[in-house]
Amino acid sequence: MVMSEQAGRMTRLIDDLLSLSRVEMREHLPLGAVVELNDVLAHVVQAMQPLAAENGTTIALHRSEQAAEVRGDRDELVQVFQNLIHNAIKYGRQGGRVDITLTRQAAAQGRPAQIVAAVSDDGPGIAPQHLPRLTERFYRVSVAASRERGGTGLGLAIVKHIMQRHGGELDIASELGKGSTFKLVFPALRVRLAAEATMPPAARREDALDAAS
Repeated sequence: MVMSEQAGRMTRLIDDLLSLSRVEMREHLPLGAVVELNDVLAHVVQAMQPLAAENGTTIALHRSEQAAEVRGDRDELVQVFQNLIHNAIKYGRQGGRVDITLTRQAAAQGRPAQIVAAVSDDGPGIAPQHLPRLTERFYRVSVAASRERGGTGLGLAIVKHIMQRHGGELDIASELGKGSTFKLVFPALRVRLAAEATMPPAARREDALDAAS
């Protein structure tokens, strides 16, 4: 049993190290695709439901009413949300709740339009002295708790590097006893007009990329 657990932990560590290495190697490469974050989040939430059920956690997805399109790599964005939602379930409250909210913020005061995704839990929260270091590789708030839950200390480092590649930001807010919120901010592509719905997908993609340039 102990050997099996250690082997599983080593496998997860190697997988995360390889994943982080791939992200760092690709960080300078341009992003050519248009990704709809409503669709990405629906896919990830569905994949996370068995883990949530095992923990007695309720996942609530609040979609954006507008298109939430960003320029990006879909697989990397799936990985970002998988890491954050997995952490929210693992480190949140047993039988608790995870809320995922996706919104589009209009351009204002010289700032371009943004897509904001927030993953919030109602768990024990994180002490303020830990917050600035959470994205450091191998940093853990509690080594014992992380190992018990199968953590490698690399998940948030991977999220940080993927967000850097996507020109976005990761903001972490937490209060002891009141849970944590991990907020991702992406540059938004413009909202598609209704008339564009009849355009072929390739044409829509090119049009959206041109508008974002």
